[in-house]
Amino acid sequence: MSESMKGLRRTHRCAEVVGAVEGTEVTVMGWVQRSRNKGGLIFTDLRDRSGILQLVFEEASCGAEVFEKAGSLRSEFCIAVVGTLMKRSAPNAQLLTGAYEVRAEQLRILSESETPPFPIEENAKTREELRLKYRFLDLRRPDIQRNIMTRSQIATITRRFMAENGFLEIETPTLIKSTPEGARDYLVPSRVHPGEMYALPQSPQLLKQLLMCSGYDRYVQLARCYRDEDLRADRQPEFTQIDMELSFADVDEVMDVNERLLKTLFKEVLDVDVALPIQRMTWQEAMDNYGSDKPDLRFGMKLHDVTELVRDCGFSVFTGAIASGGTVRGINAEGQGAMPRKKIDALVEFAKTYGAKGLAYIAIQEDGSFKSSFAKFMKPEEMDALTAALSGKPGDLLLFAADRNKVVWDVLGALRLELARQMDLLRKDDFRFLWVTEFPLLEWSEEENRFKAMHHPFTMPMEEDWDKIDSDPGAVRAKAYDIVLNGTEIGGGSVRIHQSEIQSKMFEVLGLSQEVAEQRFGFLLEAFRYGVPPHAGLAYGLDRLAMLMVGADTIRDVIAFPKVKDASDLMMNAPDTVEQKQLDELSICYRQAE
Repeated sequence: MSESMKGLRRTHRCAEVVGAVEGTEVTVMGWVQRSRNKGGLIFTDLRDRSGILQLVFEEASCGAEVFEKAGSLRSEFCIAVVGTLMKRSAPNAQLLTGAYEVRAEQLRILSESETPPFPIEENAKTREELRLKYRFLDLRRPDIQRNIMTRSQIATITRRFMAENGFLEIETPTLIKSTPEGARDYLVPSRVHPGEMYALPQSPQLLKQLLMCSGYDRYVQLARCYRDEDLRADRQPEFTQIDMELSFADVDEVMDVNERLLKTLFKEVLDVDVALPIQRMTWQEAMDNYGSDKPDLRFGMKLHDVTELVRDCGFSVFTGAIASGGTVRGINAEGQGAMPRKKIDALVEFAKTYGAKGLAYIAIQEDGSFKSSFAKFMKPEEMDALTAALSGKPGDLLLFAADRNKVVWDVLGALRLELARQMDLLRKDDFRFLWVTEFPLLEWSEEENRFKAMHHPFTMPMEEDWDKIDSDPGAVRAKAYDIVLNGTEIGGGSVRIHQSEIQSKMFEVLGLSQEVAEQRFGFLLEAFRYGVPPHAGLAYGLDRLAMLMVGADTIRDVIAFPKVKDASDLMMNAPDTVEQKQLDELSICYRQAE
């Protein structure tokens, strides 16, 4: 039967007894990890968020009533124990508290527990769907608790650092106007304005720019954001940004603040020294060398452009791609020349999922001879030139893609990462940062048959490219920058447009009429008429950053109550139907899906 605390007050968390004076009376509370009855002794492992502590119940010292009650303890019972802290005769080096134990004198069972649907233990192999259905139990696991506590630590250090550097923490609203120029909005119907909607913010972008217009100079917020988009391991429909904006700042000042923030975080949380300044690379360099705008620098395997070497060769796959305006590029998987044909075929199928029609390969044998899918179409000197271009040597595997630039980049960028996984080149404790700069301002949308902003419509173009905005919009570069860690974009930002005429021209290039621009962004354009300071900013994905810092494979392991791939919450069974009365109040009626 459950008991109350009856005036008991916890004196220590489990791991806090380390360093306390032997013989001290302590009161500890938590959950039973396991309990072992050895006859005259009962050993119980007590768990709380700090760790595990061994309790010892001995009938001679705790009394028959307490000893009998201790014999009823089961996993996940919630208990309170008063006892004396003692040194263990046989320390357990696996536990932080392994040199100590508590000789129990009082025991209160605060609440009993049914048998959990899975073991509450570190690195459980339980199916994720089951863990998330019982997330309140999954969150008791020590590894998940460490992740959540680390995330909290990151937030605390960030707030302190930003305050010390002159930033003001200002909250922006989460019920705002829909401004559809990015991912899909989550919409919230208004009861008092029938037929009208709020949107949940995809980011506080416009609001933080308005704060710069209002003279607040340096702003920061740990902002909740919402995007109705397809999920993946590093994406959730609701997430938290470390969001910042700086007035009278350009690229270098934003980077300086953020490099120092990252250095502080990694030193205080992980005791890892981040070397400054962080390497910078233009978007074009990143795509040409790694096939990705978020390259993983933990390993090499760069892309090599061999278009000119094979322009006049006899292999029609290469020459046909070049004739259509494409390129031929390759990568060298060093030491993989003996890869079985079955595994090579699997790589070909993998490449096809990224748009490739196939892959060409050269496996360089130990004697220097070739096994190749296309050697019969090539002259010996052409094969030699190809292998030399990729620094191929005996034992290497060379892989080539030929198509439009974007397809080749996508294919070889993904293939490079897949090979790195297979070759075990991706150490989670090797933190490689990179700034990617000078993104294209615009990208062409085949679906909408128009240019769209690569980042957002408020990004400043590079001054030296602005004269191309009418003649060659795709060639205009942006004063945009992403911070990348181990192949994951953890943050992105830009210098913002602060001149009305440039902002209006941007809307025009994006196909927005003056009327539509005023309807969607009139409040911003109005603010731009009253003395706007130059400003720039950046936002991190706090969840992604925490995921990489703790070495998790998914941001679901650093978010207390995450959604699954279809954006549903398995624990709360959300989204769910609501009462008709609620719909009537909001003037909503559903149409049957066709």
